[in-house]
Amino acid sequence: MLGYLIDMDGVIYRGSHLIPGAERFIRSLRDSEIPFLFLTNNSQRTRRDVAMKLSRLGIDVEEEHVFTCAMATARYLARQKPGGTAFVIGEGGLLTALHQNGYSIVDKDPDYVVVGEGRTLNFELAEAALGMILGGAKLVATNLDPNCPTQNGTRPGCGAVVAMLEAAAGVKAFSVGKPSPVMLRAARKELGLSTDQTIVIGDTMETDILGGVQLGYKTILVLSGGTRREDLPRYAFRPDRVVPSIAELDPSELDRDFGADAPLDEQPVILGGR
Repeated sequence: MLGYLIDMDGVIYRGSHLIPGAERFIRSLRDSEIPFLFLTNNSQRTRRDVAMKLSRLGIDVEEEHVFTCAMATARYLARQKPGGTAFVIGEGGLLTALHQNGYSIVDKDPDYVVVGEGRTLNFELAEAALGMILGGAKLVATNLDPNCPTQNGTRPGCGAVVAMLEAAAGVKAFSVGKPSPVMLRAARKELGLSTDQTIVIGDTMETDILGGVQLGYKTILVLSGGTRREDLPRYAFRPDRVVPSIAELDPSELDRDFGADAPLDEQPVILGGR
């Protein structure tokens, strides 16, 4: 059986509006007991918060269907240094994930400086983080997305904050979120899937599709988010399928087309589109 790692913003919804057909696709996965996870590079919310947002939009899921970059980061750090300490630039989702994985949040001599999304950054926090990094703390990013879409427009993302700290400290951050194999491999294992059973559905070539391609997963690009059809020739990698939106997808057809015995096409299948 195949399973799915599904991006959310641009795939399931845009802003506060559900993308037509998204609810039908997820319902078909649940009705057929097909394993899936929603993946997000936003570390602000807990998985319960994300599940509630989806529920209010009409997507019937539990928190076990959500896998965030905050969770991936916290689990990674717990394996690297169990019971460690972190200075955090971020919000509740990241703080909760770190606590749940045995980490203490400190403001002096941390093992790691961990950066996620947030609206509370000020120069005092950045200066404190820089001093800790120069003092030996390792810099870890939940993701390197340069900006973050909001209902009021676009604000600097985790990657922008991390870039500032990297430039000031002269070090490179280790990033856990998409397209990092750390997050995408952990999500696959969460579902108990093998590599050839895993399909990534996303709207962004640089994160969802790149990460899936690098790990050998099947990949489906939807054009309902941040990527346009005319963008595709710029990339040295390609998705296995390109569709206008998730409404074009049917799990039974994908099982036939992408099953273990199905031959791989030399070119992506491109359906409809904008």
